[in-house]
Amino acid sequence: MATGKYNLTKASNSQFHWNLSASNGEKILSSELYTSKVGAQAGIASCRANSPIDSRYDKRVAANGQYYFVLKAGNGEVIGTSESYVTTAGRDNGIEACKGYGPDSPVVDHTT
Repeated sequence: MATGKYNLTKASNSQFHWNLSASNGEKILSSELYTSKVGAQAGIASCRANSPIDSRYDKRVAANGQYYFVLKAGNGEVIGTSESYVTTAGRDNGIEACKGYGPDSPVVDHTT
């Protein structure tokens, strides 16, 4: 699979956030806000470790009827949340993309 990337950014409130994007730039997974850059980097490491594991994905339906997924760590903590999808097939394709890009994509640090 082509290379995606983790985009590590700093929010306006001085917290840190990352997104996993596909090689075409489409966002696959977004993290929560972290109070430190080290915390965000640990979140990326957790995504790399957990993204290949099928049982770490929780398929969900939003209040508006659209589909999405969350990636969880072994302890049940949410690592990241996907974008919304109109169909379950779209959501499932998003999971496959996360499984493909998650383990090996490089980090692009936009915080410096």
